[in-house]
Amino acid sequence: MQKVIGTVVLVIASFFSSHGQENTNFTITVNMTGMKSDKGDVYVALYNAKKDFLKTTFKTSIVKIVDQKATAIFTGLEKGVYAISVFHDKNDNKKMDTNFLGIPKEPIGMSNDAKAFMGPPKFKDAKFMVAADVVLSIRIK
Repeated sequence: MQKVIGTVVLVIASFFSSHGQENTNFTITVNMTGMKSDKGDVYVALYNAKKDFLKTTFKTSIVKIVDQKATAIFTGLEKGVYAISVFHDKNDNKKMDTNFLGIPKEPIGMSNDAKAFMGPPKFKDAKFMVAADVVLSIRIK
């Protein structure tokens, strides 16, 4: 009898523990357009904190351009707030070229098409919520 009670308790406990957990397996698919050539790669940076935006990436991806389009996929993500920045490394030198003021010389894009005004785009303008799989479109300019 003790074995039966122990088994029932174990089954009930495992049921509740598995249903109480947050899904940590969401995916963000980023479809990028606007590139004027297939030369070079697109560098994609995913951020998960306002304090790290445009400084320290959470995850990154470098993707090839095919027919002036590129797609990056981030998997295994938890529910939360994220933002994305991208740039087209046109000259394939593995870095984003900037002028003497730090303004990008290569085409860039942001989630939500966040714009720069008197400095880089803000996290509040680029952020989006992940509570299910997300597909984003970013036009690189």
